[in-house]
Amino acid sequence: MAPFWSSWTWKMAWRDARSNKKRLFLYISAIIIGVAAQVAITSFRESLTNTIDNQSRELLGADLEIEAERPFSDEELAYFDSLGGEQSKMIEFNSMAYLPESGGTRLSQIRAIQGDFPFYGEILTNPPEAVRTYRQNNTALLDNALMVQFGTEVGDSVRIGNVTFEISGGIEQVPGEAAAVSMVGPRIFIPYSMVDSTGLVQRGSFVEYKMYFKFDDGRDMAQMRENTEAFMDEHDLRYDDVAERREEMGEAVGNLAKFLNLVGFVALLLGGIGVASAIHLYIKQKISTAAVLRCFGATSNQTMTIFLIQALVLGLTGALAGTVLGVSIQYMLPQLVSDFLPVDVDLTISWLAVALGLLTGTGVALVFALMPLLSLRKASPLYALRTMNETLTNLLGRKTKWSIYGIIVLTVAGYATLITEDWMVGGVFTIGMIVAFGLLLLVARGLMWFVKRYFPSEFSYVWRQGLANLYRPNNQTATLLLSLGLGMLLISTLYFSQDMLMSELNFATRDDSPNLILFDIQPDQNEGVRQIMEAEGIPILQNVPIVTMRISSYQGRTVEEIREDTSSNIRGWALDREYRSTYRDSLLDSETLVEGKWIGEVDPETDVIPVSAAKEITEDLNAGIGDTLTFNVQGLPVKAYIASIREVDFQRVQPNFFMVFPKGVLEQAPQIGVIVTRTSGRDESAQIQQQVVQKYPNVSAIDVGLILQTINEFIDKISFAIQFMALFSILTGLIVLASSVAISRLQRIKESVLLRTLGASKKQIIQILSIEYFFLGVLGAFTGLILSVLSTWLLGYFYFDLTFIPNIWVIIIGTLAIAGLTILIGMLNSRSVYQRPPLEVLRLETA
Repeated sequence: MAPFWSSWTWKMAWRDARSNKKRLFLYISAIIIGVAAQVAITSFRESLTNTIDNQSRELLGADLEIEAERPFSDEELAYFDSLGGEQSKMIEFNSMAYLPESGGTRLSQIRAIQGDFPFYGEILTNPPEAVRTYRQNNTALLDNALMVQFGTEVGDSVRIGNVTFEISGGIEQVPGEAAAVSMVGPRIFIPYSMVDSTGLVQRGSFVEYKMYFKFDDGRDMAQMRENTEAFMDEHDLRYDDVAERREEMGEAVGNLAKFLNLVGFVALLLGGIGVASAIHLYIKQKISTAAVLRCFGATSNQTMTIFLIQALVLGLTGALAGTVLGVSIQYMLPQLVSDFLPVDVDLTISWLAVALGLLTGTGVALVFALMPLLSLRKASPLYALRTMNETLTNLLGRKTKWSIYGIIVLTVAGYATLITEDWMVGGVFTIGMIVAFGLLLLVARGLMWFVKRYFPSEFSYVWRQGLANLYRPNNQTATLLLSLGLGMLLISTLYFSQDMLMSELNFATRDDSPNLILFDIQPDQNEGVRQIMEAEGIPILQNVPIVTMRISSYQGRTVEEIREDTSSNIRGWALDREYRSTYRDSLLDSETLVEGKWIGEVDPETDVIPVSAAKEITEDLNAGIGDTLTFNVQGLPVKAYIASIREVDFQRVQPNFFMVFPKGVLEQAPQIGVIVTRTSGRDESAQIQQQVVQKYPNVSAIDVGLILQTINEFIDKISFAIQFMALFSILTGLIVLASSVAISRLQRIKESVLLRTLGASKKQIIQILSIEYFFLGVLGAFTGLILSVLSTWLLGYFYFDLTFIPNIWVIIIGTLAIAGLTILIGMLNSRSVYQRPPLEVLRLETA
C-alpha cells in the first residue's frame, strides 16, 4: 500500500492522465449510466417509502376497516358500537351505469357512503364542492375516466339500477387508490340512502359491506387487533388497519423497486465489462511506458499503482457524475408509475442512495479493472525494447484469474443481496446473470467462429476485410456483442412476453369465442333477456344458473377445526372462499373427466349429493374421490361427496366452476343467471347492453373487447416503466461501442494507413468500417434476440403454460435498428481513421 500514498505516484498518474483525458473519460461513461439508474431507483424508492409512512392514514382513510360480503348482523353492529370512535359505513358493488345523453353503458364500481369517510385525506372532485353536496342533493359523482370516455359533463344524468341521478361532479382522486383503479372499473359514488331504491342489492348479488372507524383516544391498534381477532374470525369478517395497509403498500413498492434496481444493475455490470475491456486495451498501449519506468528503477507495485489511481479516480468521478444524473432522472420516474401509485410522491434526495451510488460505481469500476491492472504488475521491463504480442491477461496465473472472477461474483451477489434484502434472491440473480453472460458469450464466440470458419472468399475485397476485422488482434467483438446482446435480451424478452400474453388474451377476435357476458340476471328476468337477444338475432351460447355457497365442513370436520389444525395441508383460501357453483346434466367441451363417474341428475330426496370438482380445487383441498363436504347454501346445509374430478380449461371465455352439482338439487335455491353470447362488433354489443340495461337495470355486462383493451393498456404502462430501465442497458452497450472505437482508434488508423498505402481508397476504408459496424450491430442484436426467443419460450412453457410463436418482423426490425445505431455511432467516432493522411501517421511511427 506504500506506493499508493506516495506523492510521486500520484504525480505520475496525473501527468499520464492529463494527456489522455478524453480517452479516459470514455472509460467511465458506461459507469455513469449504470450508477444513474441505481441512484434514481433507490432515491425514488426511499422518497416513496417516506411518503407512504407519512400518509399511511390517508391510504386507508381511517384507523380501522372491517369488511364482509353480507350485511352486518345486529350482534356485529352492537359489537362495533362497543369499540367506540367515529364510524362510517360503505356499501360497494358492481353494476352497469347507463348514460342517457350518450347512450353509453359501462360496468362500474358503485359506492355508497354514510358518515364522514374518508376521515383522513379527501376525495377530490371537479367542481370541488360536489363531494360535500352530492349526498344532500341525491346526485352522483362519476369517475373522470368514465366522463371522458362518453363525453359526459356535469349536469348530465346517469342511471344506476332503477334510479336516474344527476351528475354533480367528476372524481379526480380517492385517498389510497391509484389512477389505474378506474381502468378496471370506473368509480361512481351515490348517496347511501338511495341504495335500496336502485333495486340492485338483491339476494345472490355480490356486495361488499364496510365499516370504517376513527379513534381520537390514541389507542393501541396492535392490542386492539389482538383483542378483536377471535370475534372477526368467528363471524368471518376481514380486518384492516393503518399498519397493515402501510405494510402491504411498502411490500408492493419494495418489490417493484427491487426488480427495477436489478434491471438497472445489469446496466452497471455492462459498464463494468466496458471498463474492463477499455482499461485492458489502454494498459496494453501503455505497457511500453510502464516498462520504461521499470528500467528507470520503478517497482512493479509503483507502476501498477499509477494506473490503479487512474482507475480509482475515474471510477469515483464516473460514480459522482452518475449520481448527479440519477438524482435528476428520479424526477422523471413519477410520470412512469404515477397511475399505479395511491399517493403523490414527495421527492427528496436520498443521501443513502447517493452514498450507495458512489460506493457501487467506484467499486464496480475498480473490481472490473483488477485483471488488467494485476497483469501490468507482471509486465517485464524488456517490453521497452520489444513489442508485446501476447494477450495481457496471459501474464496472470490461473489461480489469480479465478480469484479475480470470484471477487467479481461476490461483488455482484453482495450488491444484489443488499438491494433485494434477500440472500436467496441475490444468489439466484447472480447465477442468472452468470448463465446469461455465459450464453451470450458462447453465442457471440460461436458466431465469430462461424464467420471465420465459413469465410465468404467469393465476396468483394471490402466485405472480406470488414468481416476479418471482427476477429483481428485486440478486437472487442465479444465485449460489444455481450453488451448490446444483453440489452436486447432484456427489452425483447419483455416485449415477446407481453406479446405472448396479449395473443393468448386476444380471445375477443376469434370467430368462435364469446365477447359479451350478461350476469346478475334474476330468475324472473331470464326469459325476458333471452327474448331481447333473440329478437336482435344474437346467439345464446350459454345460459347458466349460479348459486353461491360456502364449505362448512370437510370430511366431518368443521372449517374452524381444520383451520386450527397446524398439521393440516389444506389451503386456507379453498376453505374460506365463497363458491359460485352451478348445476347441469352434462360436461362441456372445455371439461375433461379425469377421475370418477359423472352423475348428471339425482332425485331431489337424495341425502348426500354427488358433485364434480375441478382438478385445481381438489389439489388445494387435498381431496379425492369419495371425500365428503357440507356446503352452506345461503343458510341451508347440503351434504355432498366428490363423485368425479374434471380438468377445466379456465382460459375459456365462459363461466367455469370449481363445483358442479347434478340437476334435481339446487333448482329452488336463490340464484342468478349468466348468459354468454357473441356480437358482431362493439356497436352491436353496445346496442344490446343498452336494451338490456334499460329494461333490467340490475343486469350487468362484461364487454370482453373492452376488458382486453384495458388489460393491454395496463400491461403497456407496466412494460413501459420496465423497458425504460432496460433501455439503460442498450444505452450502456452503445457507449461501450463508442468508447471501444475511440480506444482502438490508433490501431485502426494504422490499419487504415497500411491499406491506403497499398492502394485502398478513402471510400473503401469507409465501406470496410461500415461493414464491420453493421455486423457488430447485427450479431449483437441477433445474439440477444435468439436468447430472448428461447427465454420467452421457456417462460411460456414452464410458467404461463402457453405456446410462444415469435414475431419474425420484430426480430428483423429490432436487428436492423440496432445495426443502424451501431453504424451511426461507430462511424461518428471513426472519422479521424479515414481522414488522417497516410504520410502524417508514417512520420509519427518513425519519430
